[in-house]
Amino acid sequence: IPDSGHKYYLQFTTEDYKSGENAGSCLATVLYPKTKSPPVVTIKCMHTKDQKQIEEEDNRLYQKIRHQTKPIIGNNIPDSYGNIEPALEPVWALAVAGSSYIMWEKSTENLGYFMAQVKSVKQWIRKDDFTEFDYTVLLHEIPTQEIVSCHMRLTWLPGHPLKVKYFCASDNQGLQDGSGMESGSAAGILNERGANF
Repeated sequence: IPDSGHKYYLQFTTEDYKSGENAGSCLATVLYPKTKSPPVVTIKCMHTKDQKQIEEEDNRLYQKIRHQTKPIIGNNIPDSYGNIEPALEPVWALAVAGSSYIMWEKSTENLGYFMAQVKSVKQWIRKDDFTEFDYTVLLHEIPTQEIVSCHMRLTWLPGHPLKVKYFCASDNQGLQDGSGMESGSAAGILNERGANF
């Protein structure tokens, strides 16, 4: 598009990372502006799971987090052998979902990202029903092969959009808000070993 940038039309299928089953198909347009702003994405998906099933999976994940007797603290997820302790799978799932906002905002036509590892995570105890975590995540930048360290504060309650604030070591600006505008699901991504956009 003259003076705007390149626009791409995509058709793809999604997969439930927990079961490996087809989770639906999507149509999307992605416009990479000539400016340094994030890509403009318009997406429409047809899910094979119904909304009630997605809500139930979100609630199961939420209950696992809420029923901890003390705040969750973890390091190096997955470990150097690619393993994730079962008790840390819920915080890994949230890290994958939350870091997708960072990867989307940092992506350009020539740069993409994978979440390589959660270096550290700490849960904050709140008086309301929301769950809140501080993360340090490592993103693998493609094609430069650089590892970018980002601090991420994530807040979540089922039925509400994830709220994500972050700061990456390579950025020259302050804390950014990468929160979603729509209600998102953290279900179905417990066994994912890498997230990308």
